[in-house]
Amino acid sequence: MSRMTPFASPLLLGFDTMEKTLERISKASDGYPPYNIERMRADRLSGEPERLRITLAVAGFSEDELDVTTEENQLLIRGRQIEQGERDYLYRGIAARQFQRVFVLADGMQVLGAVLKNGLLSVDLIRPEPDRIVKKINISVSQ
Repeated sequence: MSRMTPFASPLLLGFDTMEKTLERISKASDGYPPYNIERMRADRLSGEPERLRITLAVAGFSEDELDVTTEENQLLIRGRQIEQGERDYLYRGIAARQFQRVFVLADGMQVLGAVLKNGLLSVDLIRPEPDRIVKKINISVSQ
């Protein structure tokens, strides 16, 4: 018996890569570091495209210990804290833990930049309005 998926519909042609991406994301949800995604309202009169902001709680990480990259249609945010020599801890409750957080970007999404402030890493994205393309398909008659 084969498994039916929402993307098995004959009306959704070519979405098999999206299905694989969704499966990969669902398996990789760790929960660390916590994050927010917010929509930044643009003034409609200015003609600016819609903006999104991803904010991650990365307390204890410096700018050098964080890496923000895009690879194909994915935004990858990695953090690796550098151990600072031998220390004699009486109690250690703050873990120097590495992480990798992946966000899949829709076609056309662009990363504007990233800012680290007060232990929060904010990554701004825009989604420009796509050009509306209407293409006439010629119909050939065969006899």
